[in-house]
Order: sequence, then structure tokens, then C-alpha cells
Amino acid sequence: MTTFPPASAPPTIQTWTWRTYPITYAQEGSQGPAIVLVHGFGASWGHWRKLMPLLAEHYQVYALDLLGFGASAKPTPGAAIAYTFETWGALVGDFCREVVQAPVTVVGNSIGCVVAMQTAVDYPDWVQGVALINCSLRLLHDRYRSTLPWFRRTGAGMMQSMLGVQWLGRQFFQAIAKPKTVRRILLQAYAQPAAVTDDLVTMLMTPAADVGAADVFLAFTRYSQGPLPEDLLAILPCPALILWGVEDPWEPIDLGRRLAEFDCVDAFIPLERAGHCPQDEVPEVIAPLLQDWMNQKGAIAPSL
Repeated sequence: MTTFPPASAPPTIQTWTWRTYPITYAQEGSQGPAIVLVHGFGASWGHWRKLMPLLAEHYQVYALDLLGFGASAKPTPGAAIAYTFETWGALVGDFCREVVQAPVTVVGNSIGCVVAMQTAVDYPDWVQGVALINCSLRLLHDRYRSTLPWFRRTGAGMMQSMLGVQWLGRQFFQAIAKPKTVRRILLQAYAQPAAVTDDLVTMLMTPAADVGAADVFLAFTRYSQGPLPEDLLAILPCPALILWGVEDPWEPIDLGRRLAEFDCVDAFIPLERAGHCPQDEVPEVIAPLLQDWMNQKGAIAPSL
């Protein structure tokens, strides 16, 4: 298996304008094919800070803050912008075309996996492969909810309706956007408590103070439509690799394994000692797995 020496230079932080909105991204590595990293809900490019230098010795690595998260713009949800996977897929696709200017492999975590697949479906000439790390199964999607017992279905609907009331929703956001609460949530999601550091909590907390952060959070919390992972895997125009932290309490690996049944999936690899965010817990395991897969399957094609 490939080994990865540490990269010598820290990432460069830049801003790119997408449809008038400033988007923050980090870039590290100056040679080899391009990789674009897409974070999960409530996170930012910094959630890849441990994996980026491991990949940057062999690749040009980009990690961006999705619209509504991190240091990127947080426009009010509404007619001008909708926080959907189609929106984020268009953002990442345009980023590949305008900034990277070459076909890429897109690597996602959690909802970032759905964004990665949406990008591949909508921009097939620009995405040559997707790697999915603990893909969000979207278990609160309307189609799943219809199969739940009536009391659970009603409870989920009532909660979403309550969050739609602006003052209630903002109180809920303020209640959870506290360091102790964020740390407690991370300790549930991570298999390795030592990985839940003060720096990690600060990194996730800082954007929560931005104007518009609460509105984005509430808009996505109430978003139970759009594609399921299996919808996109059924039409994915490129190969996929699935990596899964076996101790993920939010996206159970037993449910995740069903995604491996699609023809586009080259491999489903369980990751020991990892929960929902393996890129932050076992980056030294993920980096060589990604390179081996890209080398074997030719996930990167020549530049356009």
C-alpha cells in the first residue's frame, strides 16, 4: 500500500466568486491529478485539514466551503437561492470548470457524498470518479418517512414544522450552537474521543456566528426532498469507491452496505477505529486507499 510523506507547504486559502457569492477554498499540492474535497453538514474545508497534506504529495488537492457553510457566503434561503443538492452540485461543477480547469475526483463526507454524486451526474465531463466517506443515507427523507410508524412519522413532521417558525427555529439553533453542545455531538459521532479537540470545536463553531448561519441550518434541517444516494448511484456516470467508519452511530454501516450493490461501485471498504468522520480520525488510512483506487481504476482521465 502506498505511503504518504507529509507535504511541505500549508494550504493556500483563496476566494472564488460563484453567481455573485464569495466561496472560500483551500488548495494544497502542485502536481498530479486534481482532487476536490466536499465537507458534510455544518462543517467546512478545515474538516479535511489532516487528509490534505497526505494527498498533496501526489495530487493537486482542493477543499471548498459549500455555499452556506464555513467562510463562504450565507445568503438567505428563498427565491434567489435554495440550499439543495442541485445547488451545491452546480457550485462544485462550476468550481471544477472555472478554478481547477481539469477533470477531478470528488471526495465527499456525509452529505458531501450526495453533493459529489450530484456533481458527477450533472457535470459528467468534469468528474472522473467519486469517493464516498460515510455517505449520508438521508433517513429522514420523505420517501423513508412514509415507511415509518405513524407516531414517528408525525413526530418528525411536527419537529420540522416547528423549526419553520422563525423565532422557535432560531432559539433551537442558539441552544445547540454552543461549544459544550458541539463537543457532546462530536463525541457521539467520533469513535476516537482524542480527535475531538478544542481546535476542532472552534473550527465548527466559528461560522455559526455569521449572519445567515441560523437560516441556512434551519433550511437544510427542513429539507427532506431531493435525491437519495441510491437514486444517484443508479445513474452515476463514473466509478465510485465507498469508505465507511464502522462505528458511525448516525449512518449505520449495515445500511450503508446496500449502496455497494450498484454496478458503479468498485469497492466498499470498512474503516476500523472510525465513526462518522474518518477523514479526521484515520486520514493515514484513507489517503493510500484513495491513491490505490485511483491508480487501479483510472478514476482520473486526461485534461479536457
